[in-house]
Amino acid sequence: MRPGRTSTRRWRTAAVVLLAGLSLLAIDGAAMAAGGAAGSTQGERSARFATFNASLNRAVEGELVADLSTPDDVQAQAVAEVIQRVRPDVLLINEFDFDAEGLAARLFQQNYLSVGHNGARPIAYRYRFVAPSNTGIPSGFDLDNNGAVGGPNDAFGFGAYPGQFGMAVYSRYPILRHHVRTFQHFLWKDMPGALLPDDPATPAPADWYSAEELAVFRLSSKSHWDVPVLVGGKVIHTLVSHPTPPVFDGPEDRNGTRNHDEMRLWADYVLRSRSGYIYDDAGKRGGLEPGARFVIMGDQNADPLDGDSVAQAAQQLLDNPRVNTSLTPTSPGGPEQAVLQGGANLTHRGDPAFDTADFVDVPGPGNLRADYVLPSKNLKLLDGAVFWPLSTDPLFRLVGVFPFPTSDHRLVWVDVRAPGHR
Repeated sequence: MRPGRTSTRRWRTAAVVLLAGLSLLAIDGAAMAAGGAAGSTQGERSARFATFNASLNRAVEGELVADLSTPDDVQAQAVAEVIQRVRPDVLLINEFDFDAEGLAARLFQQNYLSVGHNGARPIAYRYRFVAPSNTGIPSGFDLDNNGAVGGPNDAFGFGAYPGQFGMAVYSRYPILRHHVRTFQHFLWKDMPGALLPDDPATPAPADWYSAEELAVFRLSSKSHWDVPVLVGGKVIHTLVSHPTPPVFDGPEDRNGTRNHDEMRLWADYVLRSRSGYIYDDAGKRGGLEPGARFVIMGDQNADPLDGDSVAQAAQQLLDNPRVNTSLTPTSPGGPEQAVLQGGANLTHRGDPAFDTADFVDVPGPGNLRADYVLPSKNLKLLDGAVFWPLSTDPLFRLVGVFPFPTSDHRLVWVDVRAPGHR
């Protein structure tokens, strides 16, 4: 990955100030949790939307179901406690292995979310949605051009088996299941101006994939879902996805370009003028109607300023005229860990308070803003945060440092004013 090239003077100054002040900080765990536990902000009725790449993926198909079939999995307990502390109304979990019966999602509710952990109250989600993921589905082609067909790199999305690294949506509000749209099968080549990767060893442009491969190659590395929820009698479209990391490839940057265009799908979907080419798995074309309310959520695997994503990839969402960025979720733990860990963090251009992922610092990209909850401009943003406590906070045990007790990502949440409430 390519870290930023700015001077380290700002970071050295920040290090002195932050580390000198740590001895004076005594953040109470309950107080920290209170910022993520309330269901309303400043007296206004709100709905809380959150995304959490919880790393609830397993190496073998069926292993997650087995782990969740008892209440004894230590990682799942910690993940559940994070969720109970923050108490989202609508929650996307990335890296949650898919099974066709939705058994893992049910067991996580039954054995973990419905059981209080370390004083945190149980939380019940009446509504859930899971659907297939492109991960681990064999393409039948040599997509990584290594001379052999088969394995995770030649699947439609990287994975050892179908559904690995999938997604799950939990909601306290009704999910309008008959109006859900999925885009698992949308072909990358059908996006106008797609950033199809180029083989640098040949003179032809955009030729990493053959015509035969492009005829079946799906844009989404997992899937894209439009999951409408009914809040205060009004529909909010929860637009969820998990683009591929822009790494683990070569100079052709096939993952970086795909990551860019996976984000572009939602950027175009919310704009009527740009969404006409999009079709869902049922064959319906087009995106959202003007005025529709939405929240874009997920591990986008792209920082707007640092890391190895294609330039301006995240800005497709952040600078979208329909997206509300009046508030950026922050944490106290992000800046602290950036200083303590050093490495690439010292040259980052982005504000470490915005970081949501704790990645390898040397060699590596350092900590990045990778996870987003982005409401539409017709939803008032009331509050938001990244669940990343200071190391002095009793709840730091839920995030920790490598090897992480939960995930290398942090839960991100925002509160919006619920439609129909004043």
